[in-house]
Amino acid sequence: MHQLLRALIEPGFFASQQVHVAVSVGGVVAVVCAVVGVFTVIRGQSFAGHSLGDVAAAGGSGALLIGLSPVIGFVGLGIVGASAMDLIGVRRLRGRDLATGIVLGAAIGLSALFLYLITTTSSTTGPTQQILFGSIYTTAPGTLLTVAILGVIALGCVTAIWRPLMLETVSPDIAVARGVRVRAVGLAYMLALAVSVGLSSLTIGAILSTALLIGPAAAALRLTRSLTRALVAACVIGVTTTWAGILLAYDSYYWQPAHLGLPVSFCIVGLIFTTYLACALAAALAGRKPGQGGACSRRS
Repeated sequence: MHQLLRALIEPGFFASQQVHVAVSVGGVVAVVCAVVGVFTVIRGQSFAGHSLGDVAAAGGSGALLIGLSPVIGFVGLGIVGASAMDLIGVRRLRGRDLATGIVLGAAIGLSALFLYLITTTSSTTGPTQQILFGSIYTTAPGTLLTVAILGVIALGCVTAIWRPLMLETVSPDIAVARGVRVRAVGLAYMLALAVSVGLSSLTIGAILSTALLIGPAAAALRLTRSLTRALVAACVIGVTTTWAGILLAYDSYYWQPAHLGLPVSFCIVGLIFTTYLACALAAALAGRKPGQGGACSRRS
């Protein structure tokens, strides 16, 4: 076993402070994204998650431009974007898409402006790389507390509203008839989604943030019809692929001959995609139709 671990893990992995911070931040973010992601997939709002990733890019680049931590911009402007989407949209799917498209266009425009200003005022492309594709190995140790607090807030929102949220997901009309405050529930969910996307942007970058939000959740919903089991499975898949991606990126620096190393974001996203394909294949072999897991999860 010792020889096997030495073959899989390069020297210094467990002793590196950068690895400790990356593993801690990545684990917290993976759990938050997994839980929020399951509800996002069931509600069919993956497009909203993708749009908030572009909003996070604008926020992160704007924060760097004025000298603030990117996580403040990722989450801060994400919350503003989520609130705007909820304000513009209505309960129907068409209204959601309209609101999402409007916010998406504005966010891309702001991202283009802020990234242009960063590029013209700096001699390095490092900040742009960090915003778009993540740089979890350069995360400051003090960021962990902020990530943990934001994660607790997001999970707390979902926990507080999950029953009315599921009812509103299945039938908004029935939810209204039963006295559910649909707008308040929808807003709370959108805020949790904005926080999870912002944290995912810190881990693997704004462009790839949807992968950590949607991938583990979609894979879990292909394997089980139970909401509870889907939440657990999504957390396990998210944490495992994130930690394995961090290890793979670290090990790649020792590979011959280049010693260039693979980006952490590429490793994590590649493992998530591979895991989803494996889960989809397993579901197909079991005879489960696509989307069956999500539909059954709504009844859980």
